[in-house]
Amino acid sequence: MPRGDGRLSHELDPYRPGPQDACGVFGVWAPGEEVAKLTYFGLYALQHRGQEAAGIAVSDGTGVVVYKDLGLVAQVFDEPTLASLRGHLAIGHARYSTTGGSTWENAQPTIKATNLGTTLALAHNGNLVNSADLATRIRELGLDVDGSTSDTALVTTLLAATPDLSVEAAALQVLPTVKGAFSFVFMDENTLYAARDRNGVRPLVLGRLERGWVVASEAAALDIVGASVVREVEPGELIAIDENGLRSSRFANPDPKGCLFEYVYLARPDATISGRNVYAARTEIGRQLAREHPVEADLVIPSPESGTPAAIGYAEESGIPYGMGLVKNAYVGRTFIQPSQTIRQLGIRLKLNPLRDVIRGKRIVVVDDSIVRGNTQRAIVRMLREAGAIEVHVRISSPPVKWPCFYGIDFADRAELLANGLDNEGIRRAIGADSLGYVSLNGLIAATEQPANRLCRACFDGQYPIDLPAGDLIGKHVLESVGRRVDEAGQAEQRDRSGDEPALNEDPATLERAGA
Repeated sequence: MPRGDGRLSHELDPYRPGPQDACGVFGVWAPGEEVAKLTYFGLYALQHRGQEAAGIAVSDGTGVVVYKDLGLVAQVFDEPTLASLRGHLAIGHARYSTTGGSTWENAQPTIKATNLGTTLALAHNGNLVNSADLATRIRELGLDVDGSTSDTALVTTLLAATPDLSVEAAALQVLPTVKGAFSFVFMDENTLYAARDRNGVRPLVLGRLERGWVVASEAAALDIVGASVVREVEPGELIAIDENGLRSSRFANPDPKGCLFEYVYLARPDATISGRNVYAARTEIGRQLAREHPVEADLVIPSPESGTPAAIGYAEESGIPYGMGLVKNAYVGRTFIQPSQTIRQLGIRLKLNPLRDVIRGKRIVVVDDSIVRGNTQRAIVRMLREAGAIEVHVRISSPPVKWPCFYGIDFADRAELLANGLDNEGIRRAIGADSLGYVSLNGLIAATEQPANRLCRACFDGQYPIDLPAGDLIGKHVLESVGRRVDEAGQAEQRDRSGDEPALNEDPATLERAGA
């Protein structure tokens, strides 16, 4: 069960989640507006990017207050809570964990008092690759991350601890030392900030309200609060917004490497990334898929809902009728009841149900966005056959996923990726389809209308545009591991000083707490 509050996620297979994004961020500077409510609705539009925890920080000019908890946005906040969060600027966060476990301490926005006596709150979409180095630096400086094991808390701590500098000046000093993918929104009592890594891996959009400014992971969050899109925050750019207006500065030279998987799955279809509408890109991917992998069939259906635009494109190009063959329960992710083991064993049937009268006796093309472990596609093929399909042809609107992501998507480990150990024929047999076709990498890139050298394609070709650390100094629980090693080193040093032998601890509970 992937969610931190123990409730069901929206994944089709609760035990085998597909790709998970690393959060949605939102920020607003708007005197005279109910900024907490604007942030709430902005996060509501970004809920698909993170379902483990949600939080809002708000300032009225005299202090910064944060409210956060595990759960969906609508579960964390209610009317009285939002009414108590008063001010003229706010930031918000919807989390899926990629560094640090799914705990309350790791929920965001993170908050820290600065050396100048102000308060800093920060929210992050992305994933850092030098978290271990930053953690070492923080320890050497004698700083504390307040029990958090997220990469975000490291940045907050470093920004707040920079002596004799404003937050804006500290950001220009600290951000060049932060490596990896980050779209940050942060604030002090009077100023809203937004920053994007020099590669622009994750999206970040700037919008305008009648009486203020908004930044958000996707434009859908601007639409829902009535803001108009101004432009994207540029890679390597720091934006500051306060009563003096908007200021832009550079902390790094841009080298765009936008995430290709945002176009396939992560972003909402109504998002626009680097000038390309995501829905238009996905339907074009479907057309390309039909050209590359034609098949004689009676009906094209999507794997709901992320496969829908590509299925429409496939049907348009192939001339095969498009229809709905699977119905998704839109509310299963909102249940407060843990399913029993008997219900869990039903797996995908918790979320999908076939339209038998539509499927029976037909040759079906089912279009999905990706195959990670293959469990979902195997279950869908079996479900369609049981509903009476005489042939099931699977078409995938991305190339085979063979490499893990270290920039903000929580794929399976490489050993668990189905395409890492099998060729296409082996995958076809594994999922039980009559035929299988993936769109080519060149076909996918062409559909995005972006130059290939401005995209991160690492999950498909293993070419990581941002250097990764050696060994085990990366991963979801790297900071827990670093902390454990530091504790062990400290204990060893203490033993060396005392001359005592190490004590054996056979208490299983202690071992569990230590992560053994």
